[in-house]
Amino acid sequence: MAQMDEKKTAQLFMQLVIQNQQMAMIALGKIKNPVTDKTDKNIEFAKLSIDILDMLLIKTKGNLLEYEEKFLTETLNQLKITYAQEVDKTGSETTGGENKE
Repeated sequence: MAQMDEKKTAQLFMQLVIQNQQMAMIALGKIKNPVTDKTDKNIEFAKLSIDILDMLLIKTKGNLLEYEEKFLTETLNQLKITYAQEVDKTGSETTGGENKE
């Protein structure tokens, strides 16, 4: 398999972060689910998406360009704040499958 150039890997990295961010925001009920066209809330799935990004930050420590690390860190901070707010609203970290239209 041929190695990817730095520009391509940077684009793919950013896309991976954005995909997990969007999945978390959908699971937090902040973005409509594009498949169902409804706003669903699944706190457990949101936590999984955030944990994946946290793992990515840990595993890539020292290997990211400055702007990549900043983007990932800021994305994580924003998601963690939003997650904490939603947990406070629901009073539970295990709420799953709530549906509000």
